[in-house]
Amino acid sequence: MAAPLGGLRLGPRAVLVPVKDFSVAKLRLAPALPPEQRAALARAMAEKVIKAAGEVPVAVVCDDTAVAAWARALGALVVWAPERGLNHAVQDGVRQLALLGVGHVTVAHSDLPLAEDLAWVGEWPEVTLVPDHLEDGTTVIGLPSECGFVFSYGPGSFRRHLAEAERLGLRVRVVHSPALSWDVDLPTDLNVLSR
Repeated sequence: MAAPLGGLRLGPRAVLVPVKDFSVAKLRLAPALPPEQRAALARAMAEKVIKAAGEVPVAVVCDDTAVAAWARALGALVVWAPERGLNHAVQDGVRQLALLGVGHVTVAHSDLPLAEDLAWVGEWPEVTLVPDHLEDGTTVIGLPSECGFVFSYGPGSFRRHLAEAERLGLRVRVVHSPALSWDVDLPTDLNVLSR
């Protein structure tokens, strides 16, 4: 895990956005988009998610120097997590934010093209789960930063995250949000961009 971000203290809530190297993001969209368009789309969606945090501080967890520079230019903190994979990188990011005094973290994926206000997620003191539009994956999770939650992204993650919250004895609210449930993984998911 990376070292704490030098004595910095944040407020009670923060948004954590895991962001992959834009040049290799969204490879499953290759049948529909060439590499430069995939990179531009990944960057635009990630920026929309960061802006959706509003006044809530944002940290970007990444392992790419270009993404880190991009995040800093947008005013986000950077949590450096090289070669950790998504689950461990998010775990590292939540731990870092806890060390910075954040009591509640909203983890939002960077591929939400309809993202709007994320601030409401952190207003619930325990666990909020936003499943994707297929109710298979998890696009947004809000949780207490020191609850010991183990992340398990990938196919079927919504059910695993629900079970993890229950294992920890935390109250869960499940929110089906049109703005936050639609992530872009496959060419068919691009249809939402033309609406």
